[in-house]
Amino acid sequence: MKKNISPFKPKKYIKFKPKNFNVYTFNAGFKKTTDDLLVIVFKNLANFSSVYTNSSMPAAPIIWNKKYKNNKCKILIVNSGNANAFTGIDGIEEINKYVKFVSKKFKCKKNQVLVASTGVIGEKLNSKFIISTLNKNSQIKPKNILDAAKAIMTTDTYPKVAEKVIKIGNQKFKIFGIAKGSGMISPKMATMLSFIFIEIPLNKIQLNKILKDNIDETFNSITVDGDTSTNDMTALFSTKKEDNKKLNKKTLDFISKELKYLMHNLSKQIVCDGEGISKLISVNVVNAKSKNQAKKIAFSIAESNLVKTAIYGKDANWGRIIMAIGKSNEKLDINKIQLKFGKNIVAEKGKASKKINIKNLNKYIKKKIIDINLNLNSGKYNKTILSSDLTNEYVDINADYRS
Repeated sequence: MKKNISPFKPKKYIKFKPKNFNVYTFNAGFKKTTDDLLVIVFKNLANFSSVYTNSSMPAAPIIWNKKYKNNKCKILIVNSGNANAFTGIDGIEEINKYVKFVSKKFKCKKNQVLVASTGVIGEKLNSKFIISTLNKNSQIKPKNILDAAKAIMTTDTYPKVAEKVIKIGNQKFKIFGIAKGSGMISPKMATMLSFIFIEIPLNKIQLNKILKDNIDETFNSITVDGDTSTNDMTALFSTKKEDNKKLNKKTLDFISKELKYLMHNLSKQIVCDGEGISKLISVNVVNAKSKNQAKKIAFSIAESNLVKTAIYGKDANWGRIIMAIGKSNEKLDINKIQLKFGKNIVAEKGKASKKINIKNLNKYIKKKIIDINLNLNSGKYNKTILSSDLTNEYVDINADYRS
């Protein structure tokens, strides 16, 4: 079925050709008309760090990448329209076939090729689609970063691109990235595909650190439907040739902070394009007694279908949030809890607040962005989870996904 465009679709898109790698996109036949194959060729071998799904049913590309434990990358190849998941040894063999062809074509080692797939689970991937496409299009001109984002889309209604220019000393550098994700979004790693590029020479240890430091507060703090994909993957690449200059801790911390901004941008775009979305929900839990408590309660609210449908229906049914808090099984003093929709207080001291203003509450619940603010008044730990409402369109999309 045709999906309605997200109401949060950006008005403008970032569009440029990267300096340190070439972007190529094609229609290889996984989808009917749009580009479904992305090939990125780095001008120098790129150091990179990657994080993969925690699913116990990982797709063939995840298994293949982990097996070869790549340290440097020359080629990134991503197809959309076929997940190559739950395809057994055949799925691995098909990757071996196209990786062998790609490594020979671009004169690199097999373990310098990183692969990813997204699409329908359980359908065998035919490597001939990729091999024949690259054979026929050897003279194609490089494309831009927006084209790259479009080529990895599935049920996404818009391409997801983000960019941040940072200054270190007298030099300016770019951090930029692309992502895809709309459904099957739940944070057990990165909940989608995302590829981020930084024009600063960093080694693998540094890349591992800054990716690990920021993943939990960005890609691991979003949810659309509570379902974890078989193909989730995030990779961070240093696109500039490594040099002998040492970065001090202060500079690396600054880079990490700017990276977090970009990762938050991309992760928010994913939720804002959640399947069938009409409202963005921000669940903000503050003053919990532990990080785990804040996280557990925030996700319990953000993933509750009853909460999500109430928000969709413009019904400030705060009792459903109380239910969601309770099902987290966290021990709480209910007399300390304060609950608000935005600035509109609805519950405190273990019961409905005497300060509820129904008129203001009904006006607020019609907004496109809804803040659910929960103060536990039990400690110092906070957690924010971004989520979306649950609409009729979400059901329609997923009832008809393979058509």
